[in-house]
Amino acid sequence: MSEPAADDPRELEAISRGTLAHYEERASSFWEGTRGHDVAQNIDALLSAITGEPPFTILDFGCGPGRDLRTLAERGHAAIGLEGLSRFAAMARAYSGCEVWQQDFLALELPPGRFDGIFANASLFHVPRAALPRVLRELRTSLRPGGVLFASNPHGTDEEGWNRGRYSYWAAPDTWVRLVTAAGFALVDEFYRPAGRPRAEQPWLATVWRRAG
Repeated sequence: MSEPAADDPRELEAISRGTLAHYEERASSFWEGTRGHDVAQNIDALLSAITGEPPFTILDFGCGPGRDLRTLAERGHAAIGLEGLSRFAAMARAYSGCEVWQQDFLALELPPGRFDGIFANASLFHVPRAALPRVLRELRTSLRPGGVLFASNPHGTDEEGWNRGRYSYWAAPDTWVRLVTAAGFALVDEFYRPAGRPRAEQPWLATVWRRAG
């Protein structure tokens, strides 16, 4: 596995195109395989860190077919989805009844200071390490002062590349903390998932961040 040499638009476009094609071919089976996943712990971690009075304006970054988007809306929040795959975006609109923006993770157009929170559950690990600083800064800019970013990604030892048709970056926990901190966030909380298992059986690292400054 090898990472792009730089935040190169042509390389990044190829990475996005290949990863989205993988999900396009498996959209229905992906939905059936994930719609029952319980991520209440993650949603609670985001919402409990946001200050102020609800309802909150939340961006579900990489909302997929809309499972968590619908949950956020059912909890009374103004939830907006963002999804790179047109088929998932259509499924999410139909399932959640929420607004969904179709945008490539690597070519974002986000309004500044719009969101109280961003829920990036199992999505940011598809961003190559070379592009992560820029993408994280863009997410920070879209948060209101003191806004909260939640991210859950499979952790590893800083390897990245193509795996089973998808491009992924398995950040080492220390590296992940350094990258997000450098983008202008302060760490609020972190935990490994699934809950209640030995660390060797917890492949996901969840982190909660507050916009600094």
